[in-house]
Amino acid sequence: MITRADKAVLRLAIGLGLAVLVAYGFALQMPHMVCLMAILLLCRPGPPIPPVKAVAIALLLAGLLVTGVLMVPLLENYALAGVVLTGAILYALFFFGIRTGNPLTMILVVTFTLIPVAGVAEQALVTIISVTIAVGLAVGSLVGGFSHAFFPDAPAAKPAKASPPSREAASWIALRGTLVVMPVFVLALTDPSFYLAAIMKTATLGQQAGSTDTRSAGGELVGSTLMGAAMALVVWIGLSLWPNLWMLMLWMMATALWAGARLFGVRRTSFSPGFWSNALVTMLILLGPAIEDSAGGTGVLAASAVRAGLFIGVALYAWATVWLLERWRASRSESLFFHNG
Repeated sequence: MITRADKAVLRLAIGLGLAVLVAYGFALQMPHMVCLMAILLLCRPGPPIPPVKAVAIALLLAGLLVTGVLMVPLLENYALAGVVLTGAILYALFFFGIRTGNPLTMILVVTFTLIPVAGVAEQALVTIISVTIAVGLAVGSLVGGFSHAFFPDAPAAKPAKASPPSREAASWIALRGTLVVMPVFVLALTDPSFYLAAIMKTATLGQQAGSTDTRSAGGELVGSTLMGAAMALVVWIGLSLWPNLWMLMLWMMATALWAGARLFGVRRTSFSPGFWSNALVTMLILLGPAIEDSAGGTGVLAASAVRAGLFIGVALYAWATVWLLERWRASRSESLFFHNG
């Protein structure tokens, strides 16, 4: 008998395969970004996004895109004010996602961090990324609905909604996520073309850092990055044996089946679902530019090694940030306890 978890894994694999087929088959710009948006939608629990909710998310993304474009002249002429305002908006996005439990918060964070950096690099790049994000959201909703039609979940009692974290806890977690993202965001402004992929990776780490504790932060943040790099290497080696669109689709589906079985609990592991979803995202961010480098005739291995090293460095920074912040918080609580006592 096929369980709900089995169906979720099959939906993830079929959805990603269809997204690859659409993005690379129609030669869309930045096809890995389209697949990334699809993955973020396919990994979320529950039924596919209803059309009305998809329109609401699209309008919210459009508002962030406009805000991101308006941030470009501010960052170019008043850098300090622009960076502070960006940090405040990212904090608000993280806080909103934690309080509401919305799994699509990462899409909002990725959108808002990418657009200002792309605008500083080249104004035309903003249009390309904006269209890519919109197309990715549409493709993700489409393939999600298609895969749900093939493997629908049986009606079940609606689970009791968990109470959201307190405002104090949400504020602290949002602060951790913001401090993980902001230094890489500032670094990306100095060389946007080089750090554009790192921004996407850091946005996922920012949300992952908010959902992990100090004890498991190293394995979650650094381990998922290494796992994503290993998955990208396996797909690249397999693709090099017979490089065509159908093999790319099949290899990506196979990877989604393997990681999805662990993501949705079909295969029990010691890692959280966030570990496996972040590994899938890392695989796409590494593999997509490598395919583009190969098509452009540039050195794939050297460029991929640089990206992987940069991602590991960012993950180590995120781990150190979580560890230092929690140590500081613990020492502050201890000093307040003795002071009040």
